[in-house]
Amino acid sequence: MTRYESAKQLYEKFGVDVEKAIRTLKEIPVSLHCWQGDDVIGFDHDGPLTGGIQTTGNYPGKARNWQELMQDMEKVISLCPGKKKLNVHACYAIFEEGEFVDRDKIEPKHFAKWVELAKKYGMGIDFNPTFFSHPMCKDGLTLSSPDEEVRKFWINHGKACIRISQYFAEETGVPCVMNIWTGDGYKDIPADRMGPRMRYKESIEEILAEPYDKSKVKPCVESKVFGIGVEAYTTGSAEFSLSFAAMHDGCLPLMDNGHYHPTEVVSDKIPALLCFFDEIALHITRPIRWDSDHVVIFDDETKEMAKEIVRCDALDRVYMALDYFDASINRISAWTVGFRSWQKALLNALVTPNALLKQLQDENSLTKLMVISEEIKTLPFGDIWEHYCETEGVPADESWFNEVEKYEKEVLSKRN
Repeated sequence: MTRYESAKQLYEKFGVDVEKAIRTLKEIPVSLHCWQGDDVIGFDHDGPLTGGIQTTGNYPGKARNWQELMQDMEKVISLCPGKKKLNVHACYAIFEEGEFVDRDKIEPKHFAKWVELAKKYGMGIDFNPTFFSHPMCKDGLTLSSPDEEVRKFWINHGKACIRISQYFAEETGVPCVMNIWTGDGYKDIPADRMGPRMRYKESIEEILAEPYDKSKVKPCVESKVFGIGVEAYTTGSAEFSLSFAAMHDGCLPLMDNGHYHPTEVVSDKIPALLCFFDEIALHITRPIRWDSDHVVIFDDETKEMAKEIVRCDALDRVYMALDYFDASINRISAWTVGFRSWQKALLNALVTPNALLKQLQDENSLTKLMVISEEIKTLPFGDIWEHYCETEGVPADESWFNEVEKYEKEVLSKRN
């Protein structure tokens, strides 16, 4: 008997079909975010990050152009099990030599190379308008700006992104999740809290007035507590974004688990939203003290978020994407650790005896519920994970890092 067969028997004792769990996991798409590879710079500007975003570190080997970024992403894809999508920001438009158009005029053709990459691996693409790091972020405001010219620029950007999102969906055959997030807000206490939010509301409504196929494009609104330089007030707060999504048909709420107060956990919010929304979106990160976008690891909250998605039978209702950026370590490793950690969390959730635990709760057998919950924590999950990785043709243990070290020596170290 192999270690996998032995582990499978132990899980079966609690009513878990391990092989079904593995089959299920292989069909769950998770979006891999392009901005980890170049510290959220993109290809349409050379300036610093603005809009409450900050990347720390200067580890050598950052991607300097679209060719290097895609090469790095392909290396990550080769090291990670599971079904993948791409997640692209609008600032990663790819222009021909000597060509440039501003963000309000970008077109599907500027993302054709991303479609080529997606088709190469049979992936869909998710998309994000880029409402930061641009001269038209006037006084830190975009869609909520009191300046009509500024608002119009960003509304046109959003509309262009709707059209690009539909292009992605039509080319790949996979719905495109288009996430609207801005860093709009104020460093200190504002005199008017409602005015910017009304302008923000009307701006998003104008964006969503752009014609699109609701079966192909899934627009979302993402909230945040605060950002660097906008500590006192964020226009797109949790209450604003959730209410907007609830009141606008076809618009989804997107929760980033780094965008809440430290005592809040998104794992508890997932089942709450699923009571009211057919679909929701999730950005998976690891906050430390603030929305610090640390690399996702196999920690308690990561596990709990995955468990809630599985427990709610919502694997086809939650659009999952990674969202973090760490420039203090090898970026290929950061991508890989994060993706593999979320894969572990999903597999762990799928082999949790959720039906048994729910039954014990419904029977008010809370003592036994605690006993069983503690017992399953030491089941040989690692053996299940190893088997899953083997079936996906990737290393199950840390030996994948040998490939990263080799890649750093042969490729990354040669970048200036």
